[in-house]
Formats: sequence, C-alpha cells, structure tokens
Amino acid sequence: MISFTKMHGLGNDFVVIDAINQQISLSSEQIRFIADRHFGVGCDQLLLVTPPDTASADFKYRIFNADGSEVGQCGNGARCFARFVRDKKLSDKSEIIVDTHSGQLVLRFGQDGLISVNMGIPRHSPKEIPLNIEKEVLFYSIPINAENIRFGAVFMGNPHAVIEVDNIDLVAVSELGVVLEGHAFFPEHANIGFMQVINRQHIKLRVYERGAGETLACGSGACAAAVIGIEQQLLDKQDIQVDQPGGSLIINWQGRGQPVIMKGSADSVFEGKIEV
Repeated sequence: MISFTKMHGLGNDFVVIDAINQQISLSSEQIRFIADRHFGVGCDQLLLVTPPDTASADFKYRIFNADGSEVGQCGNGARCFARFVRDKKLSDKSEIIVDTHSGQLVLRFGQDGLISVNMGIPRHSPKEIPLNIEKEVLFYSIPINAENIRFGAVFMGNPHAVIEVDNIDLVAVSELGVVLEGHAFFPEHANIGFMQVINRQHIKLRVYERGAGETLACGSGACAAAVIGIEQQLLDKQDIQVDQPGGSLIINWQGRGQPVIMKGSADSVFEGKIEV
C-alpha cells in the first residue's frame, strides 16, 4: 500500500507521495492507474518527494504526467511540493531548495500564506526549447487548417508555445492543443498556452499541457505566458496577474538572464492509501 496526499494548486491537481519514508518504485502503467479518475485516485500529475541529488538541495522533485511520462517542471506542483514537505514535517525551513530534471528550484513560504517559486531563468534559443528551427525569432508560425498560427516559444522547465488570442472563451483549446502539442515543430512536444491580454499587468490564460490535456491551471505555463508577453512588449515586468480557470497567479520577471518568480496558493484535499 502506498500512502499519498491529494493536493491542488488552483485546481491543477496532484497525487503527492513521500518517497523518502516509503520504498517507491512505480511503472508508467502504475502511474496511469493512480492518475485515472475512474479507477484510481485521479490527478493531472503525480509528484514524488525523494532525497536530493546534490549536497546543496533539501529534496528532489520528480513529476509524472497522467500518461506516465516524466517531465522536468510544474509550477503549481512545486507549490504543492513545498506545502507537502511543511505539512509532513519533512522540513521547517522558510526556504527550501529542490533538485529537478530541469535544474534547481527555490521555494519560499510567505507571511501571507502564499508560496513563491523561483522558476529559474527562461531559455529562448530553439535548440534549448527545443524547436525544429535554427534561428530564434519573436514570432514563430505553423500552418494549421489553412491558417498560420503565430506564437512565441520559451523553455520554462518544459517547452512552451504561447498564442495571443482576442477572446480566451472562444478558443477551441482541446482541438488546437492536441494538434499543436504533437506537431513536428516540437520534437519533445510542448505545452500550448492561449493568452488574452486584458492590460499590461493582467492576462487570462488557458493551457493545453502535453501528456495531460487542458488543465485548470499551469504554473510553468503562466510563467511562459508572462515571459512571452513581456518579450513581445505586451506586458510590464512587475506583478503580472495571470487568471486561469482554477484561479490566479502573480508573476514577476525582470528580463533576459533573470529568473521568473511565481507566487500563489497550494492546498491539501485528503490523505489516502492505494494498492498498485
């Protein structure tokens, strides 16, 4: 039996498992079972808390999509990770450092009860995102159904493409997302964000996540949208409010070479045990 905690960050939901005090070895099939909303627990992603890889970190943070694939980053999951280690008394630090497959994250607890995550420095070159194109440009284009879809792209722990739209409510996110996510332009697939700019410090966002479909919120997607919006001179750099179906995040980014700081909530839903 595996002990777990069901958590969510703005409705982006997770099964979080302590793999420090339990012997955990999960196959892709077992992860898919746990993530199944009919036969398992149900979640967008499964998170493992493991011992760190490096001496400078407190923990390692592993992230698995509902389809069993492992990914490098999840901002909403990072806040849940921080809340989990605090609630489980695995750490009482106000700041914790975690190793991920995409580098280290710094997680901080604020006096307002919100959690800030240093999401690292965005990467912009096509090779690092990665994109099947040689030259970096502000706007990329893909022909879909006789229409050229323009988007910005950035690596925020995962590959992200961000498309500006006039009205977020009218976008066929699932239909477009599934076509774009697996397009040959993205050799490792990509998260597809649809961004409506309200003003220079406020956007609305819906995200189709690779391996998960549209979710209620995507932390790294919110960071990517803010970065792309700033790069395209649509947004200011301070305190950008990103509204997603599950709630809002605050994003700050001071420009190239600087880390993205994301702030938001994280909540526990219930504890349980499951046999896999």
